[in-house]
Amino acid sequence: MSARGLIDIGANLTNKAFRGDLDQTLARASEAGVGTILITGTSAAASRQARALAVERRRGPSPRLFATAGIHPHHASSLSDDALAELRELGARPEVVAIGECGLDYDRDFSPRHRQRAALDAQLDLAAELGKPVFLHEREAHEDFARAMERARPRIVGGVVHCFTGTREALLRYLALDLHIGITGWIGDERRGQHLRDLVGLIPEGRLLVETDAPYLLPRDLPARPRSGRNEPAFLAQVARTVAACRGEPVEQLAAHTSAAAARLFRLPG
Repeated sequence: MSARGLIDIGANLTNKAFRGDLDQTLARASEAGVGTILITGTSAAASRQARALAVERRRGPSPRLFATAGIHPHHASSLSDDALAELRELGARPEVVAIGECGLDYDRDFSPRHRQRAALDAQLDLAAELGKPVFLHEREAHEDFARAMERARPRIVGGVVHCFTGTREALLRYLALDLHIGITGWIGDERRGQHLRDLVGLIPEGRLLVETDAPYLLPRDLPARPRSGRNEPAFLAQVARTVAACRGEPVEQLAAHTSAAAARLFRLPG
C-alpha cells in the first residue's frame, strides 16, 4: 500500500490469544502490508510485557514493534504509587512511544468513576512530564473525558482517541482539541458502525489513524472471516479499504497519509 507500510496503532499482542502463534501472526501482518505495530499497554504488567516484546523483536523481520505504557480505565483501581512509578520508568524507554491506554469508560464501569478520573489525570500528568503523546480510551463518558482533555491539552504533545465510535459532536470536539482519531474495524459493522461511514470524511489528513485493536473487533465486512473470531494485525488492510471507500479516496493514499500521521505523532524512527 505505502512504501512505509500500514501502521497499526493499537494491537494487544500480549493477549493470550496470540500465545501460540505470534510468529505466524506477525508474518501474516507483514504479508498484508503492515509495516509497524504499536502494542497496547493496559496495566503495569501488560505494559511491561509490551515493552519487552518490542525489545525482543527489535532486530527481527518486519513489522517493527513499539509499545505504549498505561492503565486502562477498566483497571483504574489498580493505579498505585508503585504502578505509576513503573509507568514512568517504562515511558522513558525509546521503545515506548505513548502513555496509555488511559481514559474513561462509563459503559462498563469496571472501576469506580472517581478512580477512573484520577487515573486519567495522573497519566496525563505523566505524559506531560515525559513529553510523550497519549493513547486514549473513551466510552459513554464524553463530557467528563473532554473536560479532562481540555484541561490537559496545553501540557501534552498530542494524543489519539483510540477506537473512536462516538458521535459527530464528540468527533468535532476532539478535533478542535487537535487530537488524532483512531478508526478500527467497528466501521465495517453493519449493526453499530454505520454512523462512522459518514463521520470519517470529517477527519482531515494528518489526524486520521487506523488500527485493529486485535484480538478484539474483527471486521464484520472481512471477505473471509476466521472461524476463531480472532482479529489480528493482518486485517488492518480491510479496515484501510473500508475507511478509504467511505472517504472516497484510493486505499494507497489512505495508507500513505495515515502512516505518515502515525509516524509523526509517535515520533517513530524512519
